[in-house]
Amino acid sequence: MKAGALFDVSGRVALVTGASSGLGLHFAELLAENGASIALVARRADRLSALAATLAKAGGRALAVPADVCDRAAMGRAFDSVERAFGVADILINNAGVVHAHRILDLPEEEWRRVLGTNLDAVFFCAQEAARRMIAAGKTGTIVNIASVAGFGATKGVAAYSVAKAGVVAVTKSLALELAGKGIRVNGIAPGWIVTDLNRDYLASERGAALLREIPLGRFGEERDLDGALLLLVSDAGRYMTGATIVADGGQLIALRG
Repeated sequence: MKAGALFDVSGRVALVTGASSGLGLHFAELLAENGASIALVARRADRLSALAATLAKAGGRALAVPADVCDRAAMGRAFDSVERAFGVADILINNAGVVHAHRILDLPEEEWRRVLGTNLDAVFFCAQEAARRMIAAGKTGTIVNIASVAGFGATKGVAAYSVAKAGVVAVTKSLALELAGKGIRVNGIAPGWIVTDLNRDYLASERGAALLREIPLGRFGEERDLDGALLLLVSDAGRYMTGATIVADGGQLIALRG
């Protein structure tokens, strides 16, 4: 089979969380370019509408669905909207996430819960909702959870983020184990430092230069560096993969572990 056909997702319906900017926006564009109908989910309705219009202008099918991933009722309505427009979502990209910068002794409880709620709880409950609907419709599908290399270690100042992302790696395995018999594959991607509009200035700073020295490939990642991993996991190219988390970090983890 030719590579184009192997990675094709034409006729599929993808719901992407955190789709208003950064990696979520990029993933939505990538899946649309490869044939999927896209449901764009995030809190910023204006950005979602603009992206949906851009994708439609390029010949894609896109729906803006404003919702907070931490609001389970709102997400239920979001899935309902997708089904009315395109049918049951058979691809879920759990991408929405937040960061923080607090040392352990200064980390407020509400911030801990905000980070865990968005980065871990919402991942589980969105996956649960998507899986229930696939099963009820008699469909197979794929779920991709966006983790981080931070989930494989510890860095000062981001304890809640690291714990949440470690949880994403673990919950990916648990979901994969229990959903495999239903024809639903669940995998993850753990990016390293990927340059986006949110961190561009930080990575260009002196602190960024120090981080760069820890990456064997000698550069920060670009959004397109995750394209292959994402398309592999959602398409027939990865049809025998489930429970895996692909690390895409330029070799950062192997350098730290030795």
